[in-house]
Amino acid sequence: MSVNLSKGQQISLSKSDGSALIYVRMGLGWQAAPRKGFLAKLTGAREIDLDASAVLFASRQIADVVFFQHLSSDDGSVRHTGDNLTGGAGAGGDDESILVDLARVPAHIDQIVFTVNSFTGQTFSEVQNAFCRLVDDTTGAELARYTLTGGGHHTAQIMAKVHRTGGTWQMKAIGEPATGRTFQDLLPSIAPHL
Repeated sequence: MSVNLSKGQQISLSKSDGSALIYVRMGLGWQAAPRKGFLAKLTGAREIDLDASAVLFASRQIADVVFFQHLSSDDGSVRHTGDNLTGGAGAGGDDESILVDLARVPAHIDQIVFTVNSFTGQTFSEVQNAFCRLVDDTTGAELARYTLTGGGHHTAQIMAKVHRTGGTWQMKAIGEPATGRTFQDLLPSIAPHL
């Protein structure tokens, strides 16, 4: 059963039988908000290029990053499935996914922060049905979902993080609006959440 997370909420990534999850997928979905007015009928739907990134930290220092130009962490434990330039899944499936093999994440990596940014500079007021979700990639079961609400004039969002606590992984919904076209632009906004 999936948990709908609210900003700041945290869940354990242990299975109900106490065993640890091994393969998880962070999925991101979105749709362009419908245009209004007469010109909207003429121009049709717009395309919005949101980009998912995973920033790997070791003791609050960047150790690696996975995004559309670097599709795999150096150790191979975190992989991006590829860039989606238009979105469209929204309330359905994932437009972009990042796969994490938690068992292979090196011991010195203690946090993985997931971000989304508008590479083309559109604001979230132009996006609807945006979400990130965590899926047990072995069974396909959705574990948790964080829905982006409220739109806004920001171009990025620090969505969530998975982090080690006492030898187990947990997920925390962050939901912090930010401004930037790339993960590098978001680093000052990520820092308070480490």
